[in-house]
Parts: sequence; structure tokens; C-alpha cells
Amino acid sequence: MSAPPLTEESLALPPARDAGLLIVALAGVSASGPLMAATVAPALAIAFWRNALGAGLTGALTVIRNRAELASLDRRGWLTAGFAGLLLALHFGTWVPAVKYTSVASATALVATQSVFSGILAALGGRRLPRAAWLGMATAIAGTALIAGADFGVSGRSLLGDLLALLGGFFAAGYVTTGSSARRTMSAATYTTICYTVCSLGLLAACLVGGQSLAGYSMRAWVLIALVTLCAQLFGHTLFNVVLRSMSATLVSLAILIETPGAALIAYLWLHQSPRISALPGLILLFAGLVVVVRASSRSIEAAPPDLD
Repeated sequence: MSAPPLTEESLALPPARDAGLLIVALAGVSASGPLMAATVAPALAIAFWRNALGAGLTGALTVIRNRAELASLDRRGWLTAGFAGLLLALHFGTWVPAVKYTSVASATALVATQSVFSGILAALGGRRLPRAAWLGMATAIAGTALIAGADFGVSGRSLLGDLLALLGGFFAAGYVTTGSSARRTMSAATYTTICYTVCSLGLLAACLVGGQSLAGYSMRAWVLIALVTLCAQLFGHTLFNVVLRSMSATLVSLAILIETPGAALIAYLWLHQSPRISALPGLILLFAGLVVVVRASSRSIEAAPPDLD
């Protein structure tokens, strides 16, 4: 899904019902980071369970409704969707640990650099980007450097979290780019089922190799894992796809950036976790740069809401 340039029509007010659904979706994805940070369980295990639960929900419906499509997929379709699933596993395998190492505000802002990496991948693919997009990317990169510099002065653990969040943004961009190719030959339900299943298997393998426990958590931890799945998957990105019936992809992409301050606010109110003063200039600069990138996006930039956080 690509984001068209902003026009007066694309920013027109959507129907009240979809506007309400958009608010619910934003609340859902904003809660994702704080929920994972508060869950007392191994980071990779959290990533595995939220994807496995999501794969189970979507997979059951797909097998019932799209059995013929699954059977008719060619080798290229399976490989493309499977590769997207591996990239998604790498995204979650870096993004979820990031919220454990650094602040939710920094991790959420840095993983949003997906838009920047998507623009760079588009340019490497031979697409011409508008000058404003390059300006926005340069601004976002400057903000990223300021955040990393502020965290470097605090602890190596925080800096590691920043780097993991950046890697999460990079792998997310690869996932979206690969997914856009896979979606040309299959429905969203079929693609999501294959992708989430491969992602879950990849994360399961990582948990087994890394010796991370997949059970034995407290009831509170299981409840939080279930809430992460519901908030991010069901109430989050599923609803983003629903509201696209009345809103432009550009408007939804701009709205999804609210996840960054939204997650920071929830983390502050619930976890009493406030962004470091030294990191605020970088966070503001990064957020401003991302807004410019998305606003300047054209059909050459993949800036659609990702099926991620």
C-alpha cells in the first residue's frame, strides 16, 4: 500500500464512525510498547507469543475462507511471503528487546524510522524521491544521532536499546517492501497468515536457541501478552486497514506517527517512565523529520501503516 501526496481531498474529514475507529487504533498501538515493557517475561518470548496468537487467529479464518487460494499459490508466492515473515521476525526480535533496554519513548520513536529506511530502499531501487523527503530523512537522522548521544552518556544498556530499535525500523522497512511485492499475487488474509506463521516459527527457533523460557510466567504476564496481541493486532493495525475505506493512506500514515507521543504518555502515566531531558531535542527533531518524510511521500515511498508494533 503506497501513500499518495497530500491533497485537500486526502485530508478531508472522514466519516465519524471511522474517525472513532482510528482513535481506537491509535490507542491500541500506543499501548503496545508500554505493555511489553511492563511484561515480566523474556523479550523474545513476548515477541513469539504475540505473533503466534495472531497467527492462530488469522490462520483459522484463512484456512476456512481461503483454502483454495492457499492451494493455488506458486513457489514464488510462498517464498516471497515467507521471506517477509523472516524480516518480520527480525523486526520483533530487535524491537521488543529495545523497549526493555531503553525508554519506551526512545524505542518507539526510533523504530518509527521505518519510513526513513523505506525511502532509502526506494531510492536504492531506482525511484526518485522528492527533495522534501530527503530533507525529512536528514532531519530524522540528526534527531536519531542526538537521541543516541544522550543515551550514550547515560548507559551502554540504553544505547543498545536505541540500536536495537533502529534495527527494528530497518527490518520493518524490509518487511513492508517485500510484503508489497507479495500482496500483488495474494489476498491480505493469505499473506498475513503465511507471514505471521513464518515469523512465529522464526521467533520460536530464536527462543529455543537462546534458552528463553516460553512458559512459567505469572498470570499478570499472560494477561499483558494477551493485551499486547489484542491492542496491537486486533484493535490496532486491523482497524487501520478498516479505516482506509474512507481515509487516504497518507492521512492514516500521518496519524500512526501519534503512536510515538502516545506511547510516551502511557509509559509516563502507567510506568512512571519519563523521557530524559537530554533526549528531548532529539525526539522532537526525529518526530518532525518523520512527519516531513510521510507528508512528502509519493507512490515511490512505502509509507503505509505497517502490521507491526
